[in-house]
Amino acid sequence: MKSIYLDYASSTPVDPRVMAFAAPYLSEVYGNPSSLHSGGLKAKQAVEDARAKVAALINAEDDSTLLFTSGATEANNLAIRGVALRNASQGKAVAATAIEHMSVLNPMKDLQKQGFTFTKVPVDSTGLVEIDHLSESVTKNTVVTSVMSANNEIGTIQPIREISRVVHEKALYLHVDATASAGRIPIDVQKEGIDLLTLSSNDLYGPKGAGALYVKPGVKLQSIVFGGGQEKGLRSGTENVFAIAGMGEAARLAEKEMTAESTRLIRIRDALIAALLTIEDSFLTGHRTKRLPHHVSVRFSHIEGESILLNMDMYGIQVSTGSACSSKTLEPSHVLLAIGLKHEEAHGSMVVTLGRSTTMEDVPVVRKAAGETVERLRKLSPLH
Repeated sequence: MKSIYLDYASSTPVDPRVMAFAAPYLSEVYGNPSSLHSGGLKAKQAVEDARAKVAALINAEDDSTLLFTSGATEANNLAIRGVALRNASQGKAVAATAIEHMSVLNPMKDLQKQGFTFTKVPVDSTGLVEIDHLSESVTKNTVVTSVMSANNEIGTIQPIREISRVVHEKALYLHVDATASAGRIPIDVQKEGIDLLTLSSNDLYGPKGAGALYVKPGVKLQSIVFGGGQEKGLRSGTENVFAIAGMGEAARLAEKEMTAESTRLIRIRDALIAALLTIEDSFLTGHRTKRLPHHVSVRFSHIEGESILLNMDMYGIQVSTGSACSSKTLEPSHVLLAIGLKHEEAHGSMVVTLGRSTTMEDVPVVRKAAGETVERLRKLSPLH
């Protein structure tokens, strides 16, 4: 049985070209980047080369605007807590859309213990931010507003430039979580008016264990990890040179190949959406056209997403039923509830994310497996 991996939003395989590039930093160039001898200087150069490549992917002003972290979760925490605590004298309010990743929502909830107010900005039924509600939600006391570039569960792409205009007219800083979108759609932090932006190596076909936070020149942060003062004193700890070097090379390849790969995946995405929607009582979630090029998300009435996942896996097809970071809970997805689905509707979600190994030949295979899975589960469901 051929295995078809369709969970690229949860984890991408390390591109073989990235592995070949980064492998020497596991065994040959193993010095500490903070050491002043030649071995340390080689490691330091690898980190700085990677910084330049990642900065180029998002058109940052210069390399110094990028801080490396252990991943997107840490970058989100540094952005939210770092900005809020450092700039508390300018206001003690934070805001985020109701469909943000939990690594954004939970730090904002936690800030309430320190006297901050937290506002959730609603989205419409397709997951798009409601601009009027955004304008009403943020004030001059809102230190940081977080809006993801695109949602990892439903694929909807946000109008970041318009959102930036509203935020900067009414509030202070805009943070954008680009974990799901970087390398798949163009991102220009300067043109889009972004103050802070989160990136993940693992979502760029790079190694796990590395992420990055873009910080616009002039934006002040407070460190949340104290130690030896690496990464401008904002993220102490010895740098993961292998993962960082790999992230840099993955970013370079993504910038070079993004247009062609996205065009290829859009054709497969649209064919798969059309095929899956021929299944009775199936519905697309997220925006139909303002959608990530590799993202398909549907829901099926009267069955459970976890059962869909496990049954599809028996066909050798790996899919998801929401965010991998919150899949251990039996609660319905907060994203699907935020777009107006009922609890019972939100439970029947299947998220299919395509990648470099996906081909058009996979579409009928996935459609057949999904159709048989839904039919089998509905026969067992007391709700059907």
